[in-house]
Amino acid sequence: MDYSQFLAMKQEIGLLVLFLFVFLYDTFMPKHALGCIGKVTCLLFGLFTLYGFCPSVIGDGVVDGFSGMYETSPAIVAIKNILNVGVLIVLIQSLKWTASEHQVIRRGEFYELLLITLFGMYLMMSGRHFLVFIIGLESASLPLAAMVALNKHRYESHEAAAKYIMTAVFSSAVLLMGLSFVYGLTGSLYFGKIASAMTAASSVNVVMLVVAIAFVMSGVGFKLSLVPFHLWTADVYQGAPTSVTSYLSVISKGSAAFAFLVILWQVFGTVYSLAWEWMLYALIILTITVGNLFAIRQKNLKRFLAFSSISQAGYIMLGIIGDNAMGEAALMFYVLVYIFSNLAAFGVIGAIENNCGKVSMDDYNGLYKTNPRLAVTMMLAMFSLAGIPPFAGFFSKFFIFTSAINQGSIAIYVLVLIALINTIISLYYYLLVVKAMFIKDVDEMTVASFRSAFSERLGMWICVAGILGLGLVSWFYDSLLCVVGL
Repeated sequence: MDYSQFLAMKQEIGLLVLFLFVFLYDTFMPKHALGCIGKVTCLLFGLFTLYGFCPSVIGDGVVDGFSGMYETSPAIVAIKNILNVGVLIVLIQSLKWTASEHQVIRRGEFYELLLITLFGMYLMMSGRHFLVFIIGLESASLPLAAMVALNKHRYESHEAAAKYIMTAVFSSAVLLMGLSFVYGLTGSLYFGKIASAMTAASSVNVVMLVVAIAFVMSGVGFKLSLVPFHLWTADVYQGAPTSVTSYLSVISKGSAAFAFLVILWQVFGTVYSLAWEWMLYALIILTITVGNLFAIRQKNLKRFLAFSSISQAGYIMLGIIGDNAMGEAALMFYVLVYIFSNLAAFGVIGAIENNCGKVSMDDYNGLYKTNPRLAVTMMLAMFSLAGIPPFAGFFSKFFIFTSAINQGSIAIYVLVLIALINTIISLYYYLLVVKAMFIKDVDEMTVASFRSAFSERLGMWICVAGILGLGLVSWFYDSLLCVVGL
C-alpha cells in the first residue's frame, strides 16, 4: 500500500489531529485548565479553517486515492471550507452554553463529537465509493444523536435523541436497501463504474433501476429533511440544545446537499430523464410547499426555523437540477448564505434562551424596545432567509433560480414559478417575527433588557457581516464559479 495517498486527505488528517488534541486536552489537563477548552478549540479550529484556504490544500485539479474510492478537488475543498466557517461560528456561539452549570462537565464531549461528525461529513463529500460514503454518513449521524441528548436535565432532549437515532437507523437501512439493488444491477459500488453501467440503459431493468434510485433518494432525503422524510425535524430541533440545533440545521444539511448532488449526477446522471427527473421535481415542490405552510403555524421559534430549514432544503435542491458549473456554484453560494442567515437567527435565539429561557414567538413581542441590537440582527436574518434585496438571501435565490432555468424545459419553468410563489408565502411568515419584535406593543416585556456574552455577540457580528457582505460584494459568487470551473 502506498501511504502517500493519505497526503490527498489534507483536511481530513488536519481535522483528526485537531480532534486528538482536544481529546487529550480534555482527558489529561488538570481541572483548573479545562475552563479554557472551549476557547482553545475555537482558536485551533479557526487556524484549521484558515489552513483550508492555503493554495497547497486547494490544489489545481482533481486528485484521487485508494483506487478511486476517495477524491478531492478545488470545488470539494471549497465546500469543506464553507462548512468550516459555519462550524467556527457554531463553536463561538456555544461557548456560553458549554460553560453553563449543567453542561460544563460535558463540554469536552460536545467539541469531540462535533469534530467527529464533521470528519464524517468530509468523507461523505469526498467518497467516490459507496462504502466510503456509508462510513462517512454513519460517522456523521451517530455522534449527532449523542449531541442531541447532551442536555440531560430536559426530557425533550432525551425524546429528541431517541427520535433522531431511530430515524437515522431507518434511513440508513433504506439507503442500504437501495444500494443493494444498485449493486445487483451494476456489479459495483464505485461511482464511476456504476455510471458506466448505467450508460447501457437498454441492458438495465428500468423498474428495478427506478426502485433503486427511489430508495437511495429516500435514504439521503432523511438527512436533508426533504418531504415526506421530514417528520423528525421539528421535534429534534425543538428538543436539542440550541447550539446543537444550529449545527444540525446548517452544517449537516450543507454537507448532505453536496453529497446528494455528487450521487445524483456522478452516479445516476446518465439516467436522469429516464428514472429520477420526476422524483426530484416532486421532492422539490413538496418540500418547499409543505415547509412553508407548516412554518406559518409555529409559535416556538426553534420549530419555526425547523420548518423554515425544510423549505430551504427544497430551494437548495434546485441547484442540483443545473448539472453544470453554475448549478454547483449556486448551490455552494446558497449554502454559504444559508449558514450566515440561519446562524444569525439561532444566535439571537440562543442568547435569549441562555438569559431567560424564552423561545416562543410571543415572547419576542416588543423585543426592539428592550434589546434593539438583537432585534435588528434577527430582522436581518429573516430578511435574508426570505430573499429580500439587497441582503445575501436575495442573490442566493436569484443564482439558484437562474441555474435551474438554464435547463430550458417547460417543466423547469413551472417548477421555478412554484418556487417563486412559495417565496412570497415564506416572506409572510418571516415578517411575522419582524412584526412581533418591532410593531407589536405589550404592557409588560417578556424579555427584559440584558447584555449577551461577548462570544454570542461575536458570532452574531460575523453572521451580520456575512449577510451584508455577500449581498453587496459579487466577488464571492464569481470566485466560487471560478473554483468549480477548474
